[in-house]
Amino acid sequence: MTPETVRELFRRLEEANPAPTTELAYANPFELLVAVILSAQATDRSVNAATPDLFAAAPTPAAMVDLGVEGVRGHIRTIGLFNSKARNLVRACEVLIAEHGGEVPRTRDALEALPGVGRKTANVVLNTAFGEETIAVDTHIYRVSNRTGLAPGRNVREVEDRLLETVPGKYRRHAHHWLILHGRYTCIARRPRCGECTVSDLCAWPRDRAGIGSRPPPPV
Repeated sequence: MTPETVRELFRRLEEANPAPTTELAYANPFELLVAVILSAQATDRSVNAATPDLFAAAPTPAAMVDLGVEGVRGHIRTIGLFNSKARNLVRACEVLIAEHGGEVPRTRDALEALPGVGRKTANVVLNTAFGEETIAVDTHIYRVSNRTGLAPGRNVREVEDRLLETVPGKYRRHAHHWLILHGRYTCIARRPRCGECTVSDLCAWPRDRAGIGSRPPPPV
């Protein structure tokens, strides 16, 4: 995409949703960190169904450690990979207490040093809890970025780097949420809803694949 096209794409996404945010339910950075760790290979809906009771039982890192792996596991059994996630949550909380005074750190290196936290999770926390201009590339953002021609890449890190280079500064704060919501509800994997898409005329995806006309394929 040309810089002009990129600006127009985000202008329209902003117009449709001026204040996008995560669909995970949380009240503070600690709850967000826990929810994002739990959301790996799980839906936001399943996480939101489990976290109210978990947060009531363990509202702080110290309480999570006191609850223990078995106690945490009992609250998150409906979420995929609950055994490893329970262990990671308790271990992460131990690190938060020992190294950060029970507070969620605000640097990437410190976040990625927590058990169960990778680059994507760190990006979500930095962006959503602390307002950093980071972009966490999940399957939705990876698909949208490649399909539209916005920021093509062979892996999630390449896409992230291209997005940080491509997205204009005024839109970078919310780019993560605009793109993930667009991928989740409009630019879906199997049958993208191009007829409902506010940026379809800017997109490099061949329209005949969606059954609504034709367009030359994007350049390789």
